[in-house]
Amino acid sequence: MKYKCLILDHDDTCVDSTQCIHYPAHLEIMRKLRPHTTPVTLDEWFLKNFHPGISDYLIQELKLTKAELQEELNIWRQFTAKIIPHFYPGILDILNDFRKAGGIITVVSHSEKSIIKRHYEEKANHLQPDLIFGWDNDKNKRKPNPYPVQQILNNFNLKPEQALVLDDLLPGMQMAKKAGVTAVAAGWGHQIPQIVDYLKNYCDYYLANINELRELLFN
Repeated sequence: MKYKCLILDHDDTCVDSTQCIHYPAHLEIMRKLRPHTTPVTLDEWFLKNFHPGISDYLIQELKLTKAELQEELNIWRQFTAKIIPHFYPGILDILNDFRKAGGIITVVSHSEKSIIKRHYEEKANHLQPDLIFGWDNDKNKRKPNPYPVQQILNNFNLKPEQALVLDDLLPGMQMAKKAGVTAVAAGWGHQIPQIVDYLKNYCDYYLANINELRELLFN
């Protein structure tokens, strides 16, 4: 195999979670914290996650206070605690084949590590990543900072050219570029023209469907 290590995003790359968890949670947050503000649409929510990023959106645009940010987190955790998203059809087959071929599977996500582990335990038929980097309050240790990728490369004694980052949004691609690893955009979670066009120009590969991921890894 050309690549020894997969560095996977989680939400909307491996699991279909925004439509069933994160966006409904945001609507509930808006209902409680900003009842007189019209929430963004689902496509607009994806765009806010793409740029400027969810933290900047909550703080700079919605101007949530420190107390409101804690309430936002509490509401979000209520949703993540009760809903388990499905993995996209075919993605687990590819991950299992990659593991059987000797590949290393890791995750770098803005979701919490415990949530990611639970999703794999519940839906992935005993497949678990070799290493998971979830949300970190230290912005220097989460994407787009290259810190997680650098830690993965060091942990498994890998060269940058032996790994690829698979992500659906800009922070993951920026992280890959900064770390010198292959940046691969996952295009099956959403097809918003502004995001698609940008990623096609920015990334090393843009994959429109999961079958293209198999071709990239094994052919």
